[in-house]
Amino acid sequence: MLTMPRKVKHRKVQRGGWSGSPATRGTKVSFGSYGLKTLEEGLISARQIEAARRAMTRSIQRGGKVWIRIFPDKPITKKGEQTPMGKGKGSVDHFAAKVRAGRVLFELDGIPKTAAVEAMRLAAHKLAVKTKFVERHSSSL
Repeated sequence: MLTMPRKVKHRKVQRGGWSGSPATRGTKVSFGSYGLKTLEEGLISARQIEAARRAMTRSIQRGGKVWIRIFPDKPITKKGEQTPMGKGKGSVDHFAAKVRAGRVLFELDGIPKTAAVEAMRLAAHKLAVKTKFVERHSSSL
């Protein structure tokens, strides 16, 4: 099931720019033993997060635990296909999570390292940003 906010203060938000600086919070593996960290900034849609989660849980086969460290709270709008320019902003199409470089997206625990590497590899294929596998004791980007 896709994740989305139950209630939002503003139905539509402006796109906003990127600072270009790496993330300062959420950069370390906090809950599990292994993590999947972004190497670049970007938008990750709720569908991509769900697809990655399913890929991981199917790979580990009822073993271990998965933590999702990001939440899609940014509404992305889209206008209709044949709509001419003007006439205001389009309606909300989906929700996405805005991530910076260095952010930990997913964490795993309770499975061997080889299984965790494979699960994270499958999840990384579903995402729109470059990622890398990290362990709890390592703290480099």
